[in-house]
Amino acid sequence: MRFRHPDGSTVHLAYCTNVHPAETLDGVRAQLRDHCEPVRRRLGRDRLGIGLWLARDAARTLINDPAELRALRSELDSRGLEVVTLNGFPYEGFGADEVKYRVYRPDWTEPDRLAHTTDLARLLATLLPDDATEGTISTLPLAWRTPYDGDPEAARTARFALTTLAQRLDALAEMTGKSIRIGLEPEPGCTVETTADAIAPLTDVGHDRIGICVDTCHLATSFEDPATALDALSAAGIRIVKSQLSAALHAEDPHLPEVRTALAAFAEPRFLHQTRTSTAAGLRGSDDLDEALAGRALPDSTPWRAHFHVPLHAPPAPPLTSTLPVLRDTLARLVGGPAPLTRHLEVETYTWQALPAELRPRTRTQLADGIAAELTLARDLLVDLGLKELP
Repeated sequence: MRFRHPDGSTVHLAYCTNVHPAETLDGVRAQLRDHCEPVRRRLGRDRLGIGLWLARDAARTLINDPAELRALRSELDSRGLEVVTLNGFPYEGFGADEVKYRVYRPDWTEPDRLAHTTDLARLLATLLPDDATEGTISTLPLAWRTPYDGDPEAARTARFALTTLAQRLDALAEMTGKSIRIGLEPEPGCTVETTADAIAPLTDVGHDRIGICVDTCHLATSFEDPATALDALSAAGIRIVKSQLSAALHAEDPHLPEVRTALAAFAEPRFLHQTRTSTAAGLRGSDDLDEALAGRALPDSTPWRAHFHVPLHAPPAPPLTSTLPVLRDTLARLVGGPAPLTRHLEVETYTWQALPAELRPRTRTQLADGIAAELTLARDLLVDLGLKELP
């Protein structure tokens, strides 16, 4: 979906296909047929943006066979789908029964991460619509904090990898005329946990093609104030490459038994649900929601937020809620001003099948309806901010 900002520029809205995990190219094609095109039809649009997730094996197939890449681009066109952004965070196995810490490997100290991200950039340069010259890719925020933290050699290795990537993106732009940028995506528990944590490493890299992806669920989970966070990035000269529109799980009164019972329904074995609370002594956290509920890892006198991407249009029932207000405030700062701070927005609720059983979509039709409802909410927010939806 495309929108005209009051300054005349085009803002793209997509939804991320990591909600339909597939490891192979055949699986990606099935996603387009079974999920993405039905969502487009529900929205009554001739064209729908998707934030494509290409696992390692699917990406390598496309890199090794240009005919397959051309065929994928043709299929996107025929199904009324367009790609201006990729999710390069998960490398493989995102559809496994247990993902947890595995999603952070390989990290930016490992050669496979650089190789995979280079592949994604080359693919995106071909997949971009004919009238688009800019593409974006979100990626791992360097590494999970252990064993990276305290290891200066790891920091140097990651910085060298990102600098190498920037040079490759420069060369790609010269060859293709397509400008691809990469955004580190701060996430609780990682080396770059917050937007503030991103400033130093991105300043060290010092290249316009390497910036930040602001995920509004992660921002909220870490209790970051949107205005403060975005102003600091702007002051540091850090480009906001893209933003993922998502909402975290919020518990106002985690000391109450009924609240803890409600939270326990969201503690599940597939994904990591880092949980945080903001205290007078600073941010406190646990690596997973079940850890927070099981013991005394977190004080319960202040609200808890958990890294669980809840559907934008359907916050959980009381006594829980979502951090949709943080998304609204962030979006207003990103695109509500005289010029957009980013032009690529991506709804990223990948946890539909991790929701409590009674809230999960049971059919493809229900899932498509839910994704369409999320995109409708995002569209309405953009229109309220003065953007005009384009055909």
